[in-house]
Amino acid sequence: MDRETAWQMVTSSVKNQNLIKHMLATEACLRALARRLNQDEEKWGLAGLLHDLDYEQTKDDPTSHSLIAAQTLANHGVDPEIVQAVKAHSGNVPPVSLLDKAIVATDPVTGLIVAAALMHPTKKLANVDTDFVLRRFKDKRFAAGANREQIQTCSELGLSLEEFLTVCLQAMQCIAGQLGL
Repeated sequence: MDRETAWQMVTSSVKNQNLIKHMLATEACLRALARRLNQDEEKWGLAGLLHDLDYEQTKDDPTSHSLIAAQTLANHGVDPEIVQAVKAHSGNVPPVSLLDKAIVATDPVTGLIVAAALMHPTKKLANVDTDFVLRRFKDKRFAAGANREQIQTCSELGLSLEEFLTVCLQAMQCIAGQLGL
């Protein structure tokens, strides 16, 4: 599946604009991580873009989240590694590959970074730096829904928390206009 087809699938299946922004942010972060780790940027980007394809359908049944999306993607002939990563991000299967581990760590970090930008006096990603996000990370009450343990699995990618936050923040800054930040 190419990016344009994936985007059409997202825009036809997902109505919540904040969810679409989250999916775009996850895509940007995974693309940047793929470059950093010498992986397939297109494959990683597609996994990020498509990972919450069924969220609106399954929001009241978290145990089925990602399973419907995985089946839909498999039916469309999407790379099995992407399908596996989509399932792994929600905890339905254990993360095995580097892509699986990257999407698990990345999914919650986008929310943390958005929340940090929104609490910044300027409310602009461009004015947020890694130290600002790191300070927010240490405050467990801040963006409490951003699972810190899950974010810290970035160590399984061979990245420190600071490096991981920097890569993701810079990736999201590159698409700040699309994110409205």
